[in-house]
Amino acid sequence: MNNFTNYLESKNLSKTTQTAYLRNVNLFLAWYKIEPINCTKKDIIKYLEYLQTQKLQENITRRNSLIAINHYFTFLAKNKQIKSNPTALIKIRGTQKKQLYKIYTAEELQQLYDNYYHTFIRNHTQNCFASRLGGIPANQREQTLLSRQRNYVMLGLLVYQGLHTNELQKINVCDIDVQKAKIKITGGKKSNKRTLPLNASQIGSLINYIENIRPKFFVCCDERESLFFALPESSKQKTSNENLMHTLKPLTKQVKTIDKNLQNFKQIRASVITQWLKIDGLRKAQYYAGHRYISSTEKYLPNNLDGLIDDISKFNPF
Repeated sequence: MNNFTNYLESKNLSKTTQTAYLRNVNLFLAWYKIEPINCTKKDIIKYLEYLQTQKLQENITRRNSLIAINHYFTFLAKNKQIKSNPTALIKIRGTQKKQLYKIYTAEELQQLYDNYYHTFIRNHTQNCFASRLGGIPANQREQTLLSRQRNYVMLGLLVYQGLHTNELQKINVCDIDVQKAKIKITGGKKSNKRTLPLNASQIGSLINYIENIRPKFFVCCDERESLFFALPESSKQKTSNENLMHTLKPLTKQVKTIDKNLQNFKQIRASVITQWLKIDGLRKAQYYAGHRYISSTEKYLPNNLDGLIDDISKFNPF
C-alpha cells in the first residue's frame, strides 16, 4: 500500500482525504479476500450492496467508499496490474444535495458590477464631504476609498471570471496581462489552473488599480507581488495580514445593499458557470471553472435546462 499512498500524494490530496481513502480501500480488500487483480464490476456492485444492507450505510457514505476504491483500481491500471477499472461507469444516485440558486443573467451581473461603482466609488466625493462634516479622520476616509476600489476589482473577477473567493488572494500582479486581456489563475488542491479572458468592462479599472491604487496600500501593508491586500484594523497603522477572507464580509454586505436577492458569492459563481454552460458547452465550462472532474460541472446543469435539452437533441443519435 505504500505505492498507493505515494499515488494519493501525487494527486495533491489532503492528509485527511488520503487517510480516509486508505481506510475505505483496506475495508474493501478485507471484505473481498481475493487478489484485487481478479475483481470485476459485479464484485464492486456486491460490495456496495453489502455496505447498504449489512452496514446500513447511506448513499453518500457508499459513494465515498466507491471514490476511494476507484482511485485504488486507477492506480493498479496505471501500473499495468489490471487491464480495466472495474468501478468504471458505476454511479450511486441520490447523493447530491446541490443548492440551486436564483441564477443571474449576464446582463444582471454586469448591472451589479456597474451599480457597485456608482454607489460606492463614483459618489465617494459627496460621501467624503459629509464625512468631513461628521469629524471622520482623513486617513480613515482614505482607507475607505482604497478598500472600495480594491473591492470593485475583486467583484469584477467574481462576476466575469467566476472565481472562488479563496482564489482572489492567490493572484499576483504578474498573472494579469492587460494587453492580451488575460488572467492566469493558479490551481489548488481542488481546482485546476487556467487562463481566462478579461471582460472589456473591467480592463480600465484593473489598469487604474494596478498603476494608481495598489501602490497606496504599501503605506500600511508589506509590499509583495500580491494583487490584493487586506487593510489594517482601525486602531492600527500597518498590517502584515495576507488573508483577504475577512474583507469579503463587508463586500458581501455592500453588494446586498444593491441587490437583496444575493445570498452569497457562490451564487455569483453558479450564475457565471451556468452562462458558460449555455454559451460554451460542458467541456469549456469545466476548463473555465477550474473543475478537475466533469461531474463537478455537471452539477450546474439543472440551472440550464434549456441548454441541456439542446445538448440532448444535438448528440442523441436517434
